[in-house]
Amino acid sequence: MAQSTTATSAPSLAPAARELLLDGLRFATIATLKADGSPHQAVVWYRIDGDDLVVNSADGRVWPANLRRDPRISLTIEDGYRWLSVRGAVTVVDAPGPAQADIAEMARRYHADEPEQAEAMIRDLFKRQQRVSFRLPLATSKIYYHED
Repeated sequence: MAQSTTATSAPSLAPAARELLLDGLRFATIATLKADGSPHQAVVWYRIDGDDLVVNSADGRVWPANLRRDPRISLTIEDGYRWLSVRGAVTVVDAPGPAQADIAEMARRYHADEPEQAEAMIRDLFKRQQRVSFRLPLATSKIYYHED
């Protein structure tokens, strides 16, 4: 079975890699660095906003605290043996309006077949939380795409 892994930047992202990133409903696994240098992983929702990959969390969790201290992140999206990995540095979005808008859009995307549940999550859970978004610029990140 032939395999290939290519490294690229977002402007030259292969169509198959772009499709993996944008189409379908996939989760991302992120890796951040704890204060002692050890890795911490989490599975998260994500969205694409222009040339940025955006992740969002309730503030106070381990991985957002890690990114506030050290903005380096590694993120992987997989579809079986086909995967895309992005390494770069995030910027923090603490403003409540944009962070709430990000999580609302993600809830509607990940629960598109259950719109009432998405709206209930937004209203009853997310709006009560202090949310924070992290923007990973694809144009300046290292991107690896692998397919069989």
